[in-house]
Amino acid sequence: MTTAQNRAVLADAQDRADRAASPADVRPAPAGQWDTPDDVDGTTGSYDLEARGALRRVAGLSTELADVSEVEYRQLRLERVVLVGVWTEGTQADADRSLAELAALAETAGSEVLEAVSQRRDKPDAGTYVGSGKAAEIRDIVAATGADTVIADGELTPGQLNALEKILKVKVVDRTALILDIFAQHATSREGKAQVELAQMQYMLPRLRGWGESLSRQAGGRVAGGGGIGTRGPGETKIETDRRRIRARVSKLRREIAGMATARATQRSARGRNAVPSVAIAGYTNAGKSSLLNRLTGAGVLVEDALFATLDPTVRRAQSPDGREYTLTDTVGFVRHLPHQLVDAFRSTLEEVAGADLLLHVVDGSDPDPLGQIDAVHVVLREIDAAAVPELVVVNKVDAMTEDDVLTLRQALPGAVSVSARTGEGIEKLREIVSARLPHPDVEVEVLVPYDRGDLVARVHRDGEVLSELHEAAGTRLTARVDGGLAAALERFAVPVA
Repeated sequence: MTTAQNRAVLADAQDRADRAASPADVRPAPAGQWDTPDDVDGTTGSYDLEARGALRRVAGLSTELADVSEVEYRQLRLERVVLVGVWTEGTQADADRSLAELAALAETAGSEVLEAVSQRRDKPDAGTYVGSGKAAEIRDIVAATGADTVIADGELTPGQLNALEKILKVKVVDRTALILDIFAQHATSREGKAQVELAQMQYMLPRLRGWGESLSRQAGGRVAGGGGIGTRGPGETKIETDRRRIRARVSKLRREIAGMATARATQRSARGRNAVPSVAIAGYTNAGKSSLLNRLTGAGVLVEDALFATLDPTVRRAQSPDGREYTLTDTVGFVRHLPHQLVDAFRSTLEEVAGADLLLHVVDGSDPDPLGQIDAVHVVLREIDAAAVPELVVVNKVDAMTEDDVLTLRQALPGAVSVSARTGEGIEKLREIVSARLPHPDVEVEVLVPYDRGDLVARVHRDGEVLSELHEAAGTRLTARVDGGLAAALERFAVPVA
């Protein structure tokens, strides 16, 4: 190419660049879901559900990043998934229910489930979880469906994870990592975020992988104390540095969560000093616990038809039909095979359940296996030392159950209360039973309180149990059960025994 031709090519390229930069050709970007209208008030905190609905992964993007953490990388790739299960006990129906729950978890995390397969084995294969032959079959399914992630219905060892990814040629995520991903999306409070991060760090630590198969030796020689020949090297590798940083971060998070646990314990002790009974709402995830809290107290907390919509405990005051006040605590939902990292990280939050006077165990009556949900919740309750808390089983969503299912559960769960948090059916009966099951003050008093001490009368109504009340000329005559502290305050107004 001649010099003149080169100059012509450069001039033409410059002319195209100038036209591209011209303001006349710049078009405004089309309005999208991230654009906020001017007349929308975004200052309140009542849009949690809408905000969650707006954050969805976009299928089809496969951008690779060079320097990203393991959990972040898996979050980016959770788009189009194939589910793989191994069932070692129970029936085929049990295995199908477990995979259906895994599909619900995957959809909650923002994934699109393309295929689900399960295998019957005496125990999972130690090398590849499903065996090398089945792994090759799954590789063909992944290639045929165009999936970019495989989710295993169980917790994989680091060796199984590596072996499966080498065979399948796509990212492999286990059930624990999937639940951690959902928790990371839904955590909002400082304590919840710290607890989720601690669980993620504990999960990541044994699964870190470096680019090389061997580790470098530490620097030796005279500087390191005279190790001599064979001990000198470049120092720490990146994977060693990552492990050290993760351990340091775990220690810091444990200290922060311990401080938050102290504050939570102080709040519980303050409620205990005021003799306010506490009721905890616990149960399987998506059983309707937050809806029940809203129905009983009008709390207005976030309600979403999704797994693990509630991670941060909510405490609200409620009032029994006889006028006594008590607290209702909405807690994180449980699930089958809840990762032990999460149970450990959320222990300070779950202590709200262990320290309650009464536990409302909410069960989704419309679920295909409600009794299995109850067993899974009892497993977690034993882990957090809450098995001794008095329990009242509440069968929710009766409006979505058939009459046969209602009768079957009544026979299987004698003493349970059937309600519908959506329609309000059975709520008043539940209030009366909760009032009867609350701990009663142990001191019975009969007092005549002057009218200028209405504050004491109000305390008796709020913290005690009024048996009778009569207004006389000298004051208010009360017969009530109260705690020891209030009984001492009322002692000088006691009515002499005839």
